[in-house]
Amino acid sequence: MKATWEKIEKNLGVLDVEVDAERVKEALDKAFNKVVKKANVPGFRKGKVPRPIFESRFGVESLYQDAIDILLPEAYREAVDQTDIFPVDRPEVDIEQFGKGQSFKFKAKVTVKPEVKLGEYKGLEVPVRKAEVTEEELGAELKRLQERHAELSVIEDEPAKLGDIAVIDFDGYVDGEAFEGGKAERHSLELGSNSFIPGFEDQVVGMSTGDFKDVEVTFPETYHAEELAGKAAVFKVKLHEIKRKVLPELDDEFAKDVSEFDTLEEYKADLKKQLESRKEQELKGERENAVVERAAEGAEVEIPDAMIDSEVENMVRDFDTRLRQQGMNMDMFLSFSGQTREDLESQMKGDAEKRVRNNLVLEVIAKQENITASEEEVEEELSAMAEAYRRSAEEIRSILAANGSLGSLKEEITLRKTIDFLVENSVAVEAPAEEASKEEASAE
Repeated sequence: MKATWEKIEKNLGVLDVEVDAERVKEALDKAFNKVVKKANVPGFRKGKVPRPIFESRFGVESLYQDAIDILLPEAYREAVDQTDIFPVDRPEVDIEQFGKGQSFKFKAKVTVKPEVKLGEYKGLEVPVRKAEVTEEELGAELKRLQERHAELSVIEDEPAKLGDIAVIDFDGYVDGEAFEGGKAERHSLELGSNSFIPGFEDQVVGMSTGDFKDVEVTFPETYHAEELAGKAAVFKVKLHEIKRKVLPELDDEFAKDVSEFDTLEEYKADLKKQLESRKEQELKGERENAVVERAAEGAEVEIPDAMIDSEVENMVRDFDTRLRQQGMNMDMFLSFSGQTREDLESQMKGDAEKRVRNNLVLEVIAKQENITASEEEVEEELSAMAEAYRRSAEEIRSILAANGSLGSLKEEITLRKTIDFLVENSVAVEAPAEEASKEEASAE
């Protein structure tokens, strides 16, 4: 097989491929063996029609499309390997020649991984903060722990307020007609969670147990269900029950209940150490992100839209997985948030482009510095995965190899090593007070 690659512009080029006639013949044979099983020819059982009779009745051309479907994918893969290119999107294929006794010629217009021109990536100055835990942060963590260990108490003689959990029936109508998904019974709604249509929860605030109320809202213009977007709706609501969180006292008894310590002071000291350790990890991540961002900003690269679109798909898929782990799904999230899938993808596009750029730059730096994943490092990673999944390392290796993911594991290790390299070769400078306060506020 002959294959040549010609770049025509930026990240676009053309593969010119010619496959010899012998392989065309093999593909036609495979196509015949497939098609003959379904061929109806008087006097012959299905699958028993002789090849000459089949071709005389239907023409050899009737096998061409199946033969192309068999031969084209493998020829394309071989051409990609032979010319050492890295496609990032489906090719546009133009068949130039295919026939019995002929070679198979085709051209494939291919978008490939872009070239990266590195800027400075060693000695980059990166602002860092000290892993100090303030009394305010310690207090906020204790408050969070109180919330986690709070008990729900049924409130009977007070109206509902923000933070309460209201157990309600609701029945929604638009233009006097009930609509799908607008009805539920004894639904637990945390007031102030903003999980319902804007304005709904605010109108439940102030209701008392046993109350009935018409809640009037307007669906957002961007609501995922087009037939409801921008429409005014009335929900008939009945409040069955109000539940309120009762926080435990912060005392020695609380410390005994949630830890192995006997006093609150001992527990607070240990909690502060945990927060410092957590903050050290966060700051480590911040420094890694910062140095990668700096290296990527200094590089020149034009990213194909196909790579960004592919990364957006990965991010949406990961987001859906996280939603399912929390007992939700994508449809529920879009319904509650009043967004469409296109809205979500649009929001993710900027981060997707940044991810692609960063990974491209890290990949080139790894090549420049000869950073690779050793077999020992791969084995260590497999052992860690084996322990986490309670399988043997060999089983994990076999599974990854069968899924074609073993190469991805090596790439992930190489990526981490490259980030470590950038951090080791960066210069830590103290973050300005204003920048540090902004980062702390963002973390909170």
